[in-house]
Amino acid sequence: MPDRYERGRERMAEVHGPGQRRVVESLGDLGRYAIGFAYGEVYERPGLSLRDRELAAVAMLTVLGREAQLRAHLAAALRAGLTPREVEEVIIHTVPFAGFPTAIGALQAFRDVLSRERARPEREGGG
Repeated sequence: MPDRYERGRERMAEVHGPGQRRVVESLGDLGRYAIGFAYGEVYERPGLSLRDRELAAVAMLTVLGREAQLRAHLAAALRAGLTPREVEEVIIHTVPFAGFPTAIGALQAFRDVLSRERARPEREGGG
């Protein structure tokens, strides 16, 4: 059975693709901790689908105003099966909790991500 870090590497590549995983791995020990814990433990827990996890991640990162991480999870949410309308609705749902400026920033980030994802050619072999 692979260790937590190896499970995390596999799960992170599934969620974000190998390019994003390499970015996090380049952070040294911090990246190793993030991959091992977030993706090797939390993302591996039973009870939520990847789609539901990404819906929650988009909502939380929007409210927290973490734009760099939000962009990565917006793309992951689309890959996990959320529709653009569902993602937009999640962002709108954050307004009572985080305010209009935060939601507007998230929606602008989503439009950028959506434009980039639509322009990207289909990836062979799933990533």
